[in-house]
Amino acid sequence: MATTPPTLDIGLLVFPRITHLDMTGPHEVLASLPGARVRLVWKDTAPVRADSGLMLTPDTAFADCPPLDLICVPGGPGVGALMEDDETLAFLRRQAEGARYVTSVCTGALVLGAAGLLRGRRATTHWASHDFLPAFGATPVKARVVRDGNLFTGGGVTAGIDFALTIAAEIAGEEAAQAIQLRIEYAPDPPFQAGDPDTAPPAVLARARAGMRAMRAEREALMARVAARLGQA
Repeated sequence: MATTPPTLDIGLLVFPRITHLDMTGPHEVLASLPGARVRLVWKDTAPVRADSGLMLTPDTAFADCPPLDLICVPGGPGVGALMEDDETLAFLRRQAEGARYVTSVCTGALVLGAAGLLRGRRATTHWASHDFLPAFGATPVKARVVRDGNLFTGGGVTAGIDFALTIAAEIAGEEAAQAIQLRIEYAPDPPFQAGDPDTAPPAVLARARAGMRAMRAEREALMARVAARLGQA
């Protein structure tokens, strides 16, 4: 007689100016796990607009969210506001207390850091924000996916799929994770070797850095405030 797999409650944070691929890549993988119940979680259930303009609709408000087995914070330009948002940070701390897995993709790691959840832990994030991790008491590791106990962090944007497959293997076994990978035909073969600052042509890297200069300046000022708050805590 077939047994019903236990329910796995997964919460993916959504918020204004999220980079949707940080969330939708892992969602595609994690929703395929046996027994998975994947929630899009935010303060309320009003639609939010991603940084690309795509509209996303949360289905679970903070106040209605049950204890989660896995909480995931994606990244995007909107993380700056979250890092000083007491309601969001308190929600993450509450969920992290009982979660089997506390996770992030891209600059979502900075939000976990602002919540005090990276102290003494190894972590990664988007390459352009990697140097911010020590301010949270974290040890930065340059890798697509980094695990430290129940903390899993993924690198920038597309690394969210690698992260989710790593989690899938942890939960359901490597064969199940590989079957999901095959179903979504995740076999990266990019036309350019420009997806990493170590392999991108210098002119491309300079162009990317120039495009992020304003955000970088804002985030540096933000990091000083957040680090001061963490020090006081």
